[in-house]
Amino acid sequence: MFCRDEALNYRIRGSVRNRPDGSVEMEAEGPAGVLSDLVDRLKTSHAWARVDFVEEMDAAPHQDETEGFEIAF
Repeated sequence: MFCRDEALNYRIRGSVRNRPDGSVEMEAEGPAGVLSDLVDRLKTSHAWARVDFVEEMDAAPHQDETEGFEIAF
């Protein structure tokens, strides 16, 4: 929920989900600088979370016009 709320604050679209191994996977679309700010915020701002590793990859944007950020299951 924290990742979703922060992404919405930055007007990023995409999704986030918890993985079976305890890690979190997020797909996010937005301007590079804003995405960088979001990652920095996620690394430092949650009192009960720890970020050990972030992997960033460039990808083609989704072709649909879906807005918002969802929690995927």
